[in-house]
Amino acid sequence: MEHDADLDASGLLCPLPVLKARKRLSALASGQVLRMRATDPAAVIDVPHFCAEAGHDLLSASDEGEAQIYLIRKG
Repeated sequence: MEHDADLDASGLLCPLPVLKARKRLSALASGQVLRMRATDPAAVIDVPHFCAEAGHDLLSASDEGEAQIYLIRKG
């Protein structure tokens, strides 16, 4: 899927992937899509929760090797 920005949060542990996603999303316009790569096992819980709380749309979550790839549309 097309995306407007990338964030590599590999190697970062909770809460850093979500904090970096929040900062990166703040620079995007509403409707733009962030592609985030994370290796933190807690991200599978943290990222969907963050999106729901912040009003963003989690478009997809998939595995890529040992990492998870999230596509988040800014609300």
